[in-house]
Amino acid sequence: MKIKHSTSKFLAAIITSMSILSSVSANSTPLEPLNQGSSMKAIAIKAQDAFFKDYNAADVKKYFREDYIQHNPHVPTGLAPVLGFLPKLKEAGTTYTNHRLLQDGEFIIMHNTYNNAEAFGAKEVVTFDIWRMQNGQVAEHWDAIAPIVKETASGRSQFDGPTKVEDIDKTEANKKLIANFMQDVFFGKAPQKITEYISAKQYEQHNTMVKDGLDGLNEALACLASQNNMFEYHKVHRIFGEGNFVLTQSEGRWNGKPQAFYDLFRVKDGQIVEHWDVIQEIPAQMAHSNTMF
Repeated sequence: MKIKHSTSKFLAAIITSMSILSSVSANSTPLEPLNQGSSMKAIAIKAQDAFFKDYNAADVKKYFREDYIQHNPHVPTGLAPVLGFLPKLKEAGTTYTNHRLLQDGEFIIMHNTYNNAEAFGAKEVVTFDIWRMQNGQVAEHWDAIAPIVKETASGRSQFDGPTKVEDIDKTEANKKLIANFMQDVFFGKAPQKITEYISAKQYEQHNTMVKDGLDGLNEALACLASQNNMFEYHKVHRIFGEGNFVLTQSEGRWNGKPQAFYDLFRVKDGQIVEHWDVIQEIPAQMAHSNTMF
C-alpha cells in the first residue's frame, strides 16, 4: 500500500506541530550489552509469582533486595512497604498474566496485565514493569499502569499480538532505529521521514484511540491537533530492546498534565510494524523522592 503524498505531507506537518511543543533534546541512558541468557528472566518470573501468585513473603525476601528502590509513585521505596502490601493482594485475589518478557543487560522488561487490581486503579490494568537486577535479585523497579479498555479504535487490545522475541542479532540496530525515530519524529529533527520509520504496508496499533495504519495515525494526530491537545515528549530517559522489540521510557505532557510515556515497538525488516503503549499521569506528590524515572 502506498501512502498518498498529501497524507504523508499532512502527517509530517501535524508531527512538526507536536515537536514544536516538545523539548528539542532526547537523551537516553546507555545500557549494558544484551545478555542472551535466560536465567535472569526465570528469576524475574519467580519474583513476580511471589507477589501475584503465591503471595509469599519468604520468596519476596529471597528475590528482592533489602534496599529495593521503588519508582511507582504510590508505593514507598524499600522492601518493607511491598511486604506490607502482600496481604491486600492476597485478599483481593490480584493475579497477573505476562504477555512479553524482554532482557536488556541488567534490565528485565515485562508487559503484563493484572486482574482484581483495584489497588492499582481499576479491576483490570495493563502495565509495563521494568526491573533492574543485581546479583540475582530485583534491585529497582519502574512501571506505568493504565486501565484496560474493552473497545479500542483498532479493535486490538492493549496487549495482544506477537510475543516471540526474534532477530536477536539486530537488537542494537533496532534500538538505534527507534532512537533516531524519536529524534526525527517526536523531537522534530526531520518529521517528514516518518514513512521511512513506520511501515506503509503494516502498522498494527494498540493505542486505544488510534486505528491501524499510517492513515489511522494521521487521523488521530489531526484530531488531537484540532483539540490543541497533542502529546508532548520532553525527554527519553531510557531505550530498552531485545531483538525485534524496543521499549522507550519517556517523560512529557498530555491533557495539560505531566505524563510518563512507555512505548513498545515491534520492528521488522528495519521498519516499525506494531506499537503498544501505556501512559500514566505523574502525580504532584509521590510516596518517595525517586521520581518515576
